[in-house]
Amino acid sequence: MHLVSFNIFRTLGLPNTQILKPEQFLQHKELLQQADWVLFPEYWQLNALVHGLKCRVFPSISSYRIGHDKIEMTRAFQTVAALHTPWTLILANGPEEREQVWQTMSLPFVAKHPKASMGEGVWLIESAEDWRRYYESADVLYVQEYLPIDRDIRVVVVGDQVVSAYWRHQAPQGFYNNVARGGWVGADQVPDSATALALQVARDLDVNHAGFDIAMVGDYPYLLEFNRLFGNQGLAGKRVQETMLHYLGAQLEPKDPDEPVSPVPLWRIAG
Repeated sequence: MHLVSFNIFRTLGLPNTQILKPEQFLQHKELLQQADWVLFPEYWQLNALVHGLKCRVFPSISSYRIGHDKIEMTRAFQTVAALHTPWTLILANGPEEREQVWQTMSLPFVAKHPKASMGEGVWLIESAEDWRRYYESADVLYVQEYLPIDRDIRVVVVGDQVVSAYWRHQAPQGFYNNVARGGWVGADQVPDSATALALQVARDLDVNHAGFDIAMVGDYPYLLEFNRLFGNQGLAGKRVQETMLHYLGAQLEPKDPDEPVSPVPLWRIAG
């Protein structure tokens, strides 16, 4: 299996892998067309690689396009797991829409910038002043109900497997569970309902490389978002790369149309 990667950090040590710089991809068109897989291109390369050079890319096109924008992600979640998606309003940022949100949402509520990551661009709205500061900085109004949690779960899906799942506890300043914002990884056991939900949604949406963030309200899981390029906190050894290689190789093998489909085992990781 011949691989070409545009991300040395995520593919360091993979066999038969040639590393290229994203800005130089047009200088290597023949190499890219001959590769079995092109790994981790930048988002801006996707159309040229997939539609122009007919490359097979990993992560999947769905992982890129759905994961690129929280609004598109929420709408996708609502199609396949509506009952596990927090109540959300998505509106144009105009005076009437601002007032509609303010009159509709109970305090506190959460507001987000659609393309932020690592906890950036997420606002806890507790007052009219919080709301004003948010909508003056936003292009689109994207607000969700506040879920009463002090931690959430990160479920990492690679290929068609859960490779890791762990709790992320709230940062000392409160509200944020992201490790990048001061949250910390715990070793408590993760409920099966959270890992099963992440895996089901990943399969339904054809997302094959993502860290899903899931909130547990009591025993009930809610989808918050996923990150196509997740951090490596809480991950064990080289499991991500090993699972990725197995998945990529399996996708190249011809399938027997008469072979029964067997369920993929769910790895339950407590830390």
